[in-house]
Amino acid sequence: MPPSMPSGNDAGAAPDPLRLKKREERRLRAGHLWVYSNEVDTGATPLSNFEPGQPVQIQAHNGKPLGCGYVNPHSLICARLVSRDPSQCLDRSLLVHRLNVALSLRQRLFDAPCYRLVYGEGDGLPGLVVDRFADVLVVQITTAGMERARDRIVEALDRVLKPRGILLRNDTPVRSMEGLDSYVEALGEVPESVDVPENGAVFQAPLGGGQKTGWFYDQRDNRARMTAYVRGCRVLDLFSYVGAWGIEAALAGATEVHCVDASQTALDAVAANARRNGVAGTVHTLRGDAFAVLKDLRERREQFDVVILDPPAFIKRRKDLDAGAEAYQRLNQMAMQVLSRDGTLISASCSFHLETQRLQRILLQSARHLDRALQILDRGRQSPDHPVHPAIPETEYLKALYCRLLPA
Repeated sequence: MPPSMPSGNDAGAAPDPLRLKKREERRLRAGHLWVYSNEVDTGATPLSNFEPGQPVQIQAHNGKPLGCGYVNPHSLICARLVSRDPSQCLDRSLLVHRLNVALSLRQRLFDAPCYRLVYGEGDGLPGLVVDRFADVLVVQITTAGMERARDRIVEALDRVLKPRGILLRNDTPVRSMEGLDSYVEALGEVPESVDVPENGAVFQAPLGGGQKTGWFYDQRDNRARMTAYVRGCRVLDLFSYVGAWGIEAALAGATEVHCVDASQTALDAVAANARRNGVAGTVHTLRGDAFAVLKDLRERREQFDVVILDPPAFIKRRKDLDAGAEAYQRLNQMAMQVLSRDGTLISASCSFHLETQRLQRILLQSARHLDRALQILDRGRQSPDHPVHPAIPETEYLKALYCRLLPA
């Protein structure tokens, strides 16, 4: 752990107050969990008096407690509420309770112990993500408050789940916005890869060397929905990673699947996963940039019955919206150019700032530019182990549109 970040248990001392300006408590009372720096009464409680991650009691302008949270004076979101009980701070007791509440939901939803166990604000633990792979956990901490509570988080996870190993994948770029260092650390026994059962398939997913936490549980239900569209089809899976979409398509009856990714390591994993699931003869791999591959396929007049687009987020900040939307439009239009006359496009976006309606407009404009008709057959969202906080739109980020492309 970076030596600059305190790691002691802050639960023994009463937290200092963080007071809001008049009427700025309305969002918190309505259910939100965030405090922005311009909402703080810096005359009463100067932000410069606080350390990053320090526990605070958040108060209304009149001093009435609103709850407990933690602060980062250097961040635009300068405080996050973790409990509406002003005496309940982010101690091990609260962490154990929230983990048990999160666990009870997942145990109702899933037969196998493989899922996102903690989804930040959606599970009342802002700044914390935990993915469970049976007896191995991957933890991602994105805020100074959660980093300060790191040891308590590990203790709470050990108490609730008794994992064989915990991998701290604290190397996401968003940590820099909180002034946090990047690091990866293994606690206990952490294998290089783990088995992930999903929709009748079993995948081997890389942990330390994989993308983000190693697997994308958020697309689980969307991949299950996909299987109705691929039987007897030639399928193109772009941004395939280790092959979840493509291999599940092959198991659902696709006659030919081509997985495309820029990473040879990912494609080697696709091949291994295809062999493991008995579809090696159906699943093929192609290394390259998705845009360049689509251009080459179009020039070779290749046609596919189904094209799956599951790209990384092209829009990470609001200021990137227009440029990112242009990239989504270019990608989807190029994908449509390699679709058969009566083809299916499954187009996903994990960019929160790209709303579903705008993605729909992008698809319509792309279809009309190619003089094709578009039908939207179905819509998907993130799986329920990523629960949406109804007061925080940012917790609902994933969308997938299932479209039919026809001659105009």
